[in-house]
Amino acid sequence: MSSMPDLPTTLQLLCHPATPAPMVGSVSVTVDFQTTHVVFSFCVRGDMARLRIPPEKNPARADLLWEHTCFEVFVSYEGDPAYREFNFSTSGQWAAFDFLEYRSRTQEDPAVPAPSISTRLTEGRLELNAVVPLSALPANPAGKTLQTGISAVIEAADTVDGAHSYWALKHPSPHPDFHHRAGHSLELPHSSHAGI
Repeated sequence: MSSMPDLPTTLQLLCHPATPAPMVGSVSVTVDFQTTHVVFSFCVRGDMARLRIPPEKNPARADLLWEHTCFEVFVSYEGDPAYREFNFSTSGQWAAFDFLEYRSRTQEDPAVPAPSISTRLTEGRLELNAVVPLSALPANPAGKTLQTGISAVIEAADTVDGAHSYWALKHPSPHPDFHHRAGHSLELPHSSHAGI
């Protein structure tokens, strides 16, 4: 696991070697815990004209966001096989899923408050800020260390099959797999998310 960073902290996501994306220069994320929420600020640098970026829609809950350009956060606690997945789209749509263990999704999705998503697109740069209420994170009654996996799916617009590249803090598998617990490599001290 990564050492516990000072917050806010900015980290670079790595492109999985099996999904090269020459049109993308870099993908980074800044994580900032506040009193009532946590902000995930993603930044993609590259040739925006060569990317497929979902246009703005009604900011509602939606499924299958990961089929297109999407930013994801996985939240778990040390020693607990369960985890929660968040998806944030440039459309403003979002999703949250609970898993009992590796890829074993619960029948009911968690009832959580909606994140606030804002997007800014300029030449050579895409920014997405997702403000997530701390109450949307899974409960941590034992005061365990929070472990997060942060990732992104970037969809190319100028390929025959709409190829995707997969970015994460760490890629523990020979194939892209954001659910792999070894990829949930960012540890945050309990004091930074007290009250959840």
